[in-house]
Amino acid sequence: MTVILERTAPATRPAPPAAAPPRPARLVLTPKTTLAGQLDGAWWPRSRDLAAELPALVAALAEPWGRITRVTVNPTRWPVIPHKVLVAGHTLHVGWFTEQAPDKLILFSYTVGRWDLLVVPPQTAPASAARLMAAAAVPGSVLTSRALIAAEAVIGRIPDLRNREDAWESEGGARASDIGSLARLPVGPLSAGAWW
Repeated sequence: MTVILERTAPATRPAPPAAAPPRPARLVLTPKTTLAGQLDGAWWPRSRDLAAELPALVAALAEPWGRITRVTVNPTRWPVIPHKVLVAGHTLHVGWFTEQAPDKLILFSYTVGRWDLLVVPPQTAPASAARLMAAAAVPGSVLTSRALIAAEAVIGRIPDLRNREDAWESEGGARASDIGSLARLPVGPLSAGAWW
């Protein structure tokens, strides 16, 4: 039996692609003022993966807020909640509380304090995210994360409802009665002593 070996040049493996630099956190913070509000800003993560998203957030906050040591979330919005995340050489402890608002992230630092951020859902359209982030950064605002998300949901639905109603009217649909149209008329005194 004869074995023939072919001598070929060693296979060259392509160099592994350089690791893409981490994308910066999409974050807006409330300006420093004496007005205390419900939120200290907003964060718009790119996914629901806390282990992947938290390092960029903590790195972005290192300068204005110092070293973040603990984060808490509500588990209804995060499918996996790691207990610890390694960030820039230190451990970030992650906890969860069902009592915490679902769209809020709370950050803690032993030296500086606590901050509450609105978490804009990753799948949010850019225009909606911009509105939410701007509203969360208003100094002294009394709006909570739930109120902001609920208001944005209503804003997002209004054009859709109008379009369905317009389609109904244009396709031959009609109101069952004029009772609905009477509710839209102004009610009040027309002249001295006369009411509509």
